[in-house]
Parts: sequence; C-alpha cells; structure tokens
Amino acid sequence: MARTLGILGRKLGMTRVFADDGSIVPVTVVEAGPCPITQIKTAEKEGYNALQIGYGSIAERKVNKPMKGHLDKAGKGYLRALRELPLDSLGEYAVGQDLTVDIFAAGEKVKVSGTSKGKGFAGVMKRWHFSGMCSSHGAEKVHRSGGSIGNNTEPGKVIKGKKMAGQLGNRRVTVLNVEVMDVRPEENILLIKGQVPGPTNGLVLIRKSK
Repeated sequence: MARTLGILGRKLGMTRVFADDGSIVPVTVVEAGPCPITQIKTAEKEGYNALQIGYGSIAERKVNKPMKGHLDKAGKGYLRALRELPLDSLGEYAVGQDLTVDIFAAGEKVKVSGTSKGKGFAGVMKRWHFSGMCSSHGAEKVHRSGGSIGNNTEPGKVIKGKKMAGQLGNRRVTVLNVEVMDVRPEENILLIKGQVPGPTNGLVLIRKSK
C-alpha cells in the first residue's frame, strides 16, 4: 500500500478544458474537501502512523453516540464519511486541521479510488469480454455462453477464480497516475484528466502518486 497523503471528494461529473496548444482535454470535476483530521494514529499507540479524515456534513441526529463522541474531539461537526490514510511520517498535523485541495498542484500525478457503478448480473461476454461460441455448424442457443468451465478428472472441479457470469461493477476501483489539470482552492474543485470511477455524486479518494 502506498503511504501517501490524500483527500476525500465528490464526483460532480465530466466536462472539457482547452490545453495550452488548443487541444480539447476531457476532465472529471471533483469537489474535494475541506477534510478535517478527526484522529491521528501513531506507531507508539496503534502500531502504525495514519491520519483519519472526514468529509460531508450530516445532521447530529444521524450519528450514533460512539461516533458523536469521536467526532466531537475534532470540533468540526458531524461527517458522512471517514477514511484512514497510512503515512510514513505524521509531520505537523493536528486533530481538527483541514486538508484542502491546496495539497495538490496542476500537472501533478494522482491516483483516484472510488466504487464503480453497479450493473447487476452480467454474462461472460459483457463481464470478461469473452468472444462467445461459434455461430454456425449446429451451434444452438450457446452463442454467448462461456464454454467449458472445468477439467475432466484432475482436479475434477472448477478452479477457484474462474471467470464466469456474475455481479458486474459495484466494487472498489483505483486509477493510477492521472493528471491534475487544474486546482481551484476558492471553490474546493479539482479538474482531473480523463474519467474516474463511480457515478455522479459518488465518493472518491484522491491520493498523491509515488
């Protein structure tokens, strides 16, 4: 696991910007932060160094008592999402300090993690890009099937991890080394080149690339 600093945000959608040479660049607009630090974990106490950050304000009635007591220590209200960022060193961070888009710069490479769109049950052609069966010579109602899935007698079972039909999407996806096209601190906005995982308004974690 890369131990780098990051920030939580909300995917607003996609648009385009013009590069210096006049070319069109597709970008994803992310409303990132401010993310208050809600807890600092140290190697002496927890066995590792990490920052816990939060994002998205919610009403007090939506928080249970243990979480309320935990968030009251930061004094930043009640937060919808909490994430932990393991770090090699903690630096000068303090509980209650806000992390903002200022930690990034235009042209910097980042990695973005999110939950991909759930697309329900899908066959092997859509899910794993199988080519399908032949369409002639007596093939009947097998055109989109996956074919044989196992061995005859040895080991005589379906190997674990075999690519088959099943749930498509709705899983954690990370895209690596995507470029930050623009940083707008006054609006808490990041413009990230290309697409990032998840639906509109989906939660994403943007971290610095090593």
